[in-house]
Amino acid sequence: MNGFPEHQPARATLTGFRLLVLLIAISSVGPLAVNIVIPAIPGLAAALAADPAHVQLTVSLFFAGLGLAQLLLGPLSDRFGRRPVLLGGFVVTVLTSFAAAAATNVVALVVARTAQALGASTGMVIGRAIIRDLYARDRAASMLGWVTMSVVAIPMLGPLMGGALEEWFGWRSIFIFLGVGALLTLAWAFAALPETRPPSAAPRSLTKQGKEIRALLATPAFAGFVLCAAMISGPYYTITGGGPHIVLTLMGRSATEFGLWLVFCSTGYMIGNLLAGWLSVRYGGNAMIWWGLVLQFAAALVSAMYISLVPDVGPAAIFVPLFVTYVGNGMALPNAIAGAISVRADAAGTASGVTGCLQMGWGAVISQAIAAAAAGATSAVPFGWIMFAQSAAGVLGFWLLVDRRRMH
Repeated sequence: MNGFPEHQPARATLTGFRLLVLLIAISSVGPLAVNIVIPAIPGLAAALAADPAHVQLTVSLFFAGLGLAQLLLGPLSDRFGRRPVLLGGFVVTVLTSFAAAAATNVVALVVARTAQALGASTGMVIGRAIIRDLYARDRAASMLGWVTMSVVAIPMLGPLMGGALEEWFGWRSIFIFLGVGALLTLAWAFAALPETRPPSAAPRSLTKQGKEIRALLATPAFAGFVLCAAMISGPYYTITGGGPHIVLTLMGRSATEFGLWLVFCSTGYMIGNLLAGWLSVRYGGNAMIWWGLVLQFAAALVSAMYISLVPDVGPAAIFVPLFVTYVGNGMALPNAIAGAISVRADAAGTASGVTGCLQMGWGAVISQAIAAAAAGATSAVPFGWIMFAQSAAGVLGFWLLVDRRRMH
């Protein structure tokens, strides 16, 4: 029907490898578009004679756009198909990237970046839906593990690339680079990616799609998987919101050291994704979620207790347990997402969009909460216990909403 083996175990064929690489490419554009701009913010403020806080909106509103766009793009892909929505989104990414490069004031830049989020999120949402279209749940989790591992690795290089481009060619070169990269990916997807939406996913009215979103949220299994995905993603947003104040201000360490600790933890996440790619089919998605949640729970408890009992701790007290947490996150998150988008296979796009939106929404809430808590704190204790509370909520939610109900 579509050139790929629908709902069959993936085979180690060239076609399968090409599909995997294409999925990695389309899924990496959004995360890369966030990270590559960060080192250029001071230069952007100087070049546009703008307040750095206003320039920071190019990042914060981009995150907001990513979350809201995912809620919109999933239902659209169920209604109109994966291919047209993906291609249309990448057209938006190309146009807004070049618009950002041509901006002459901070308002135009922020508007272009916010619109860019709509297109940049397309690959994240549609990539997950395409995987679920083609593979059964456990194999889908395995594929998501491989894709997520690569998507984490590529944006890790984003700040280095953005800093080099800004230093050598000026800040506009960053957006030109993004535009050219998105254009090449668009051409590749146009030539190689067929429609994958299954026939059972018949076009539905927007009213019916709204009802479907409400029905998904009212389904205990879907709510449980989404809750897990949010709590598993929580440590990333927690360290993003509170880490700079704790490590740089309270512990007096350098930004370079903080960055190196983040790279160290990201390596743990990649290891977890690698394990998910290898083991999800063999042991099943729910087992992988449990292993990941237990690792996160144990590491967060050890870290919170150690920080509470030992005065004047260093970054290792946070980041060594966080490395273990990230290994568990990498194992569990692809399986939690695969579980969420498998609750109703004919609404995989809608489920993918809702899942991504709620993940981003929780990220906005927890990063703001930890930033407020850390700002008035004299130690890392609030950080440790907020991290633990999320791990406990993940374990409890998965047991009550998914595993316990399934056993009954």
